[in-house]
Amino acid sequence: MMIARTSHVLTVERLLRQFPVVAIAGPRQVGKTTLARQILEGRSGPKTFLDLEDPRDAARLGEPMLALGRLKGLVVIDEVQRRPDLFPVLRVLADRPPPAARFLLAGSASPELVRNSSESLAGRVAVHRMDGFSLQEVGPRHVERLWLRGGFPQSYLAGSEAKSALWRREFVGSLLERDLRDIGVNVSPTTLRRFWSMLAHYHGHILNSSELARAFGISDSAVRRYLDLLVGTFLVRQLAPWHENLSKRQVKSPKVYVRDSGMLHALLGIESLDALEGHPQVGASFEGFAMDAVISRLGLRADECFFWATHSGAELDLLVIRDGRRLGFEFKRTDSPQLTRSMHTALEDLRLERLDVVHLGSQEYPLKDRVRALPVSRVPNLKPLP
Repeated sequence: MMIARTSHVLTVERLLRQFPVVAIAGPRQVGKTTLARQILEGRSGPKTFLDLEDPRDAARLGEPMLALGRLKGLVVIDEVQRRPDLFPVLRVLADRPPPAARFLLAGSASPELVRNSSESLAGRVAVHRMDGFSLQEVGPRHVERLWLRGGFPQSYLAGSEAKSALWRREFVGSLLERDLRDIGVNVSPTTLRRFWSMLAHYHGHILNSSELARAFGISDSAVRRYLDLLVGTFLVRQLAPWHENLSKRQVKSPKVYVRDSGMLHALLGIESLDALEGHPQVGASFEGFAMDAVISRLGLRADECFFWATHSGAELDLLVIRDGRRLGFEFKRTDSPQLTRSMHTALEDLRLERLDVVHLGSQEYPLKDRVRALPVSRVPNLKPLP
């Protein structure tokens, strides 16, 4: 089965026309190298592919200014996080009038990659984040498969649920034992596995770092450090709280989600749809999955996404704010959601333009003026925000 990543290709091509350097960042195994090769193969004229995991290509860059300075056209540098010393060189080459080459960088999710590119290449680089397969890429008929297996291509495309579960278990192990160390994470794999597994049980819940620290037997600062590592490597999503001047006490701690639903299920030991339906975390799992589908479809940045909750019980799963517009989303694992007092309160207090209640059923219908029930299978029909 082949699944086109057309939207990623078009976005990166557009960025390459505007910026001399474009970086594709994301977790391992989401298809960054495949995307870079696809873009390279579609180009005419001079082009070069350098894989920094290949000792021969790494040796070619022994004198990076000399080696890269003579190249023309499109130059792809894969696994760029292995050579942070390249970023100052790329800054110089990007400033040539006009630049003789455009550089496409691919690297595993790494706080260092993003930090180096933003500091050394400010104004010269665009960072494109790449995740696993999205709902619009696999199609609405495959909602349950994507929810169970997640979007990592090898997990989603595996020949059976058992093979998919095995791939994810092995991936978690190799990620923690090798890949994170390769990008400079100096925390023991056993510690990170325990912490990530514990976060899976907090998935979709408000983070209480002190409670987590006590349960894990570490300090609050260590919780913060471990969480930042998992957020920075795109393995965990931290959703910020929204609060404003209302006559209500509002929650000011973030929520946490394991970003990929398949990885969440691997950490929870869930290997089939039957096991998922009977698990205590099934509602939270659907919330994270449907939220990711909305965020991906609307093309949202992290600083445009919030949740809202009051100490009296009113809440909103996802508040989207862009250019003064306010959109609300609730996620319900049911086939017939109903309007609740909490939704009414969020609609009025937050002055929402509209509120969509995303659910597992097949019918779309109005619940109230500006409120509708929206099947998750129809999320791909939402219009991306301008």
